[in-house]
Amino acid sequence: MLLTLDLNDPRPLHEQVAGAIRRAIADGSYTPGDRLPPARDLADALGINANTVLRALRELRDEGLLEFRRGRGVSVLSRPDARAVLVEAARELLAEADRYGYGPEEVIHIIRELS
Repeated sequence: MLLTLDLNDPRPLHEQVAGAIRRAIADGSYTPGDRLPPARDLADALGINANTVLRALRELRDEGLLEFRRGRGVSVLSRPDARAVLVEAARELLAEADRYGYGPEEVIHIIRELS
């Protein structure tokens, strides 16, 4: 699993990690039944604290995407619904646009120009 974090992103790191894992599941990189790498390995790869990764994993477990099994690690239970994936992507787009000084209405205008 190749996850990346944007250190300039104002969102908390655990939200960024959860979003990256959510996208990996949504795009098929991980399918139901697949096991995720241990939290410590993910944390080392991302250069963050293991507790931050665990917080993201717990969030995804609470959403019904992951299952924790003692001795077996963390497995993917289901794929997120398409709307949830789009909502997450829209949040990230709006946050990025805000960093560049664009408001929601301007983003909507740009999207309309594309279609």
